[in-house]
Amino acid sequence: MNRKKFISEASNVINLEIKALQKLKKSINNSFSKAVIKIAKCQSKVILCGVGKSGLIASKIAATLASVGTPSFSLAASEASHGDLGMISKNDILILISNSGETNELRNIIKFANRNKILLIAIVSKKNSVLHKAADIKLLIPQVVEAEGIIPTSSTTSQLALGDALAICSMKYKKFGKLDFKKLHPAGSLGAKLRTVEDIMLKGNKIPFINEDLNMKKGLQILTKKKLGLLIVQDKQKRTNGIITDGQIRRFNEKKQNLYDTTAKEIMTKNPITIEKNALAIKALSLMNEKKITSLCVHEKKNKRKTIGILHIHTLLQSSIH
Repeated sequence: MNRKKFISEASNVINLEIKALQKLKKSINNSFSKAVIKIAKCQSKVILCGVGKSGLIASKIAATLASVGTPSFSLAASEASHGDLGMISKNDILILISNSGETNELRNIIKFANRNKILLIAIVSKKNSVLHKAADIKLLIPQVVEAEGIIPTSSTTSQLALGDALAICSMKYKKFGKLDFKKLHPAGSLGAKLRTVEDIMLKGNKIPFINEDLNMKKGLQILTKKKLGLLIVQDKQKRTNGIITDGQIRRFNEKKQNLYDTTAKEIMTKNPITIEKNALAIKALSLMNEKKITSLCVHEKKNKRKTIGILHIHTLLQSSIH
């Protein structure tokens, strides 16, 4: 087969899978909604199982569900009849995946689920199959054309897409947000993207606070000690009124004014730009770039004048937020 033929064959396979997904999209009905609600409300585990290629799909769906806050794992069908049925409890949800719905390895699992009244969701293509008849919730995948007529391709693509849809919809139903997602993905580039301002801000005695009536002779001492190149100016009630950067100080000196006798209030920039502590760090970086600044005051909820942290551009870059 020459290279041009490869491209043609690849297009044929992809077209078959696109058609399968288009049919799947039209098939979504109330049974899907019931499955989503049951999964979202599950107080125990969601267990997925399939045989062969469907077993691989089951593992991927289980991993996706777990990543969005639904405890789940995949069960090897071949091991289920040799003791692993003990992994399934009465409060669990069992999702069995099979194109034909007649796979022998699944029969004992189906009997166990029905005998113990364990909620059984079927992802199956053949109506009136053993699995389809036994399931409490039936997610029927439309019949599709496989690559070369027999190789599991279009059917497994449909299974995977349906599993992804179940995971995302259950996540939405539970209002599982970015902050929840971040807790389950602390490492790698994804973890870095999901880090919040609070995760990396400087706080406590690292914040260079200065009273607005303090003269800049003492202000410079604080500036030097804290090594951030800025000062946060507060009033007597500890409310943030302004910010002073080393750039402002240089420009003030260039005018040959008496810096030491100047109070912080006279030199500060009023109403500094702030960001809420739960905002994504990547959003903070975008805001800095937009405003052409190198630091942000951090506040909690709507209390913008109560500075609880400082976010500096160097900290963002060192945290691989870019």
